[in-house]
Amino acid sequence: MTDLSDLPPARPWHSSTVWPAAALLTALALWGYAVTHTDVSDLDDFGLVTAVHPAFWAGLALLTAGFWFILRGPRRHPVWAPAYVLGLLVMERATQAVIYPTPLYAWAWKHDAVIDHLLTAGRLQNADVLGDMAVYDQWPGFFAAQATLVKLFGVDSAAQFMAWWPLVSSLMLLLPLLLIYRTFTEDRRLVWLAVWLFYVANWVGQDYFSPQSVAFALHLGVLAVVLRRYAGGGPAGTERQAVWTVLLTVLVGAVVVTHQLTPGMLVVSLAALFLTRRYRDKVPLITTLVIFLAWCLTAALPFLSATMPDMLRSIGDVGGNVATGYGATPTGTGAVTTSWVARLLSGGVLLLAAAGALRQPVLRHRALPLGLLALAPLPMFAASSYGSEMIFRVLMFMLPGAAFFAAAALLPQVRTLAAVEAHGVRPVPRRYVWLPLLALLAGTLAFVPSYSGKDRISYFPPAEVDLVRQVFDQAPDGSLVVAADRNYPLAYADYWRVDHYWFLDDARHHVDLIVRSPAATLARDMASVESPGRAYLLFTQGQFADSEMNGLLTGAQVDGIEKSVAASPLFERVAVNSAGSAYVLKEPKEGGR
Repeated sequence: MTDLSDLPPARPWHSSTVWPAAALLTALALWGYAVTHTDVSDLDDFGLVTAVHPAFWAGLALLTAGFWFILRGPRRHPVWAPAYVLGLLVMERATQAVIYPTPLYAWAWKHDAVIDHLLTAGRLQNADVLGDMAVYDQWPGFFAAQATLVKLFGVDSAAQFMAWWPLVSSLMLLLPLLLIYRTFTEDRRLVWLAVWLFYVANWVGQDYFSPQSVAFALHLGVLAVVLRRYAGGGPAGTERQAVWTVLLTVLVGAVVVTHQLTPGMLVVSLAALFLTRRYRDKVPLITTLVIFLAWCLTAALPFLSATMPDMLRSIGDVGGNVATGYGATPTGTGAVTTSWVARLLSGGVLLLAAAGALRQPVLRHRALPLGLLALAPLPMFAASSYGSEMIFRVLMFMLPGAAFFAAAALLPQVRTLAAVEAHGVRPVPRRYVWLPLLALLAGTLAFVPSYSGKDRISYFPPAEVDLVRQVFDQAPDGSLVVAADRNYPLAYADYWRVDHYWFLDDARHHVDLIVRSPAATLARDMASVESPGRAYLLFTQGQFADSEMNGLLTGAQVDGIEKSVAASPLFERVAVNSAGSAYVLKEPKEGGR
């Protein structure tokens, strides 16, 4: 199959350049105006959707329409498709970094704390020192690399650059995606439309500052090497085979030391490829299994030994593994609406993928390995709940294959260059112009509420960062920091010297007891801290938002808890600003016990 853009241009190059350049620059100008005229000081339950300036939506719609028409035109210069995709990444993945003055996501701040610990301790430590947080020292690849970057850039912490990580990690996926797609088609329209659909459907948020973001890029890198160099029995020639095996080993090793789940996904993906006649070389699958098992039986053994009983119980429990449960149920109009938009976006892409596979039989046969890669993650539903996140991870690992066939559904039948020369370029029916364009517009615009609709939870204003930092700056070693949940910045700061307790993680009956008698119950829970440590209680904007929007507690309940603590003689307020307040449990007087 050949891209029709290989035909010689019918008009001068500069003539076909004017409108694609004008549309792209206008879209980026609208985006630039929007991000400099957006106020995020009072986000509602729709997050960035209602906060962003309307010029953003106009720019994104113009960018999408321009991209579709450069794909449709057979004589457009090949530079425009990648230029528009890069424009999409800027508008989708850089908007939050520009608009928000602090990094998003409590988990990103947690990973910053792990890097800080690695820089402070200078070495990996075990559970005897770090408790549950030792799991990060058992998969240290991402954190060691980021600690190196912190030193290289000469910055105080990764917090100074991690807001830009979604853009960086998305760019890391571009090369392996192109290599994978180019394995199965020479049609540049199909390749770039598949890349576009992959990015707009990848709303699950694993591109943030996390080991998963790097491990996923490495995972795609391994698949690209296998698909391109191990077809038909493997690389030809002993020397060439050795080179690709070494590269494969390095990539797999990096995946294994970086993330817990991704090696398992890689194993099932390689096993699916092995089932086809095209990829019978055993080297990729055996190499991955050996490295994965070696790591599990050595460095990761302490964590796996502790969690193995729970992991075994979850095997086969598909219903339990895909359930969300208490504390992860969207609550309120905004949270429910954005959740449904995300589901419709994912469902729409998967339906398009099925339609594309059915509609293009030649492509279905040629790209069968991609179809298998899209289906390979599904058995993981029976393996584990992965902290109620398995459904999102499975979707992400399905996307590279699904996006390819979804793109095939939006394009007319691909025709060979010989047929075009014999019969001319036949006009495309109108339905193949406007209906796919509308579908592409709907999917691209739906990305924003799917990805940024919960920014009220994810965003922590500078005042909240300052408040939390005040508490940790004054907390002596051995102190305890208590909060409703962990959705606040620096929630894991100094975890090697300060303990943390989030009371909404407790059993529901204990949470109900705190709601009924907040100050007295929390004081009892915090009373075991030994001197010189102190027990602190934090109430922040991020906790309020997370409690309300995820069905943990109502706003009135959280407000009632804070008012009870503020009025109690058992607590003393030590910090307050527009983003929250902090209290310390008063020390008992001599002879008071």
